[in-house]
Amino acid sequence: MSGAGSPSTSSSAGTPLDGSGLKVTIVAGRWHDEITNGLLAGAHRVLAEANVAVTEIRVPGSFELPVVSRAALEAGADAVVALGVIIRGGTPHFEYVSDAATSGLTQVSVLTGKPVGFGVLTLDDEAQGLDRAGLPGSREDKGAEAAEAAVATALALRALRSGHPLAP
Repeated sequence: MSGAGSPSTSSSAGTPLDGSGLKVTIVAGRWHDEITNGLLAGAHRVLAEANVAVTEIRVPGSFELPVVSRAALEAGADAVVALGVIIRGGTPHFEYVSDAATSGLTQVSVLTGKPVGFGVLTLDDEAQGLDRAGLPGSREDKGAEAAEAAVATALALRALRSGHPLAP
């Protein structure tokens, strides 16, 4: 499990981020409904607690996340939370889609200067996804983590761009 060594989050410490005034778009693939719906629930919960304006856009799969994320950011979103599920199969397709989604979302963030919370699960099997989806019995909530990362980064960028020093 990759959660070892992860930082404590604002929501886990009981103090949600204040993202008042931020606009965040969730862009989520349609594959693997149960896992994706868990990721969406966690992201929506964190964004509601952070008082951000939220829109949600669904796309066919993880390959389409970068282009729609960029369009959302260029249309005025302050951040995107990208959610997808890619499960390894018996062909190289997994590697191609995983690389395209990861590289594409990185490029989107760098090119737009806006954060993309990365909630794309790359899995060997469905059980790993269920364990990371924030569902009852899950050990992790990657949708919530991606949303919190997007909001925290948007707030850091807002502070930097307005000339305010960042807290240590």
